[in-house]
Amino acid sequence: MLSGMPLWIVAAIFAAAGVAVVLAGVRITGLADRIADKTGLGEALVGGVVLGATTSLSGIVVSATAALDGRASLAFANGVGGIAAQTAFLALADVIHRRTNLEHASADITNIFQCGLLLVMLSLPLAAFATPGITVLAVHPVSIVLIAVYLLGLRATARVKDEPMWKPVRTPETRDDTPDEEPDRGRGLLTLVLRLAGLAAVLGVAGFALAKTGGRLSDELGISETAVGALMTAVVTSMPELVTTLVAVRSGALQLAVGGIIGGNSFDVLFLSLSDIFYREGSLYHAIGRGDLFWLTVGLTMSGILLLGLVMRERRGPGNIGFESVSVLGLYAGAVGLQVMLG
Repeated sequence: MLSGMPLWIVAAIFAAAGVAVVLAGVRITGLADRIADKTGLGEALVGGVVLGATTSLSGIVVSATAALDGRASLAFANGVGGIAAQTAFLALADVIHRRTNLEHASADITNIFQCGLLLVMLSLPLAAFATPGITVLAVHPVSIVLIAVYLLGLRATARVKDEPMWKPVRTPETRDDTPDEEPDRGRGLLTLVLRLAGLAAVLGVAGFALAKTGGRLSDELGISETAVGALMTAVVTSMPELVTTLVAVRSGALQLAVGGIIGGNSFDVLFLSLSDIFYREGSLYHAIGRGDLFWLTVGLTMSGILLLGLVMRERRGPGNIGFESVSVLGLYAGAVGLQVMLG
């Protein structure tokens, strides 16, 4: 479809798709917050499931399309690169939230639990890479296990919210998740859900365009699929998370901001399961290179640092940001620099 187009048109389509992803993502944040209020499910849970999954749709389509085209590295790096980028975005939001450390103010057991779940899920692809490439219908068993772990994790997250066995110590900076006093009296839940579905469809179409143009740019410019996936498609498809996180922090929906990133990252691990299913040449985990694994370990390390920050709840660090944000931003900057050097 793109083979006969000039390179500048391909780049323009890539850019236009990226703009569509950002604009749709901006609108989704407000809808998710209102859905959280109307359903009573809470910002952390809705942020982790509804907001996280919806804003990840463009990335899902990128990975699935790339895998179907036989581009294993692009599909894999897009998923794990997005996890690293989105965790760095949360650290940027911490910089903007000047009052105190964001992880301190947004203390919520569901966010801590989901961060632990994310670490477990990220370890499974490493296990798949280290074991024989056994497949069933060209799908590695770990891909099915990932889906099962995610679904069980969602169920456990709901239980943790309803029957918490741990509660954070309240401080003057702690921000509670309380519904708006008059949440959208003129709009029903169905209307909000339908609007959310429409914006999700826009993200899906944009993701398809990003996958096709990203693959063509890799071929024409001689850039590795790993670099394109981790630094181009992953960052672009993660822009809704950046925008929605900043908007949520500005509006005081701190649990929604943190939960959206952590829950979205857990959902993004399922990109690997979907990519393995669409990749018809065997196990996806045995078709990738060490550069792709590098971004998996970066995301794993950044998520571990975030979990430590959520537990420690440092109130004030340099510039009122915690040690976890400084560490996460430094690690991500170093990883990007190394990837640029390697090409």
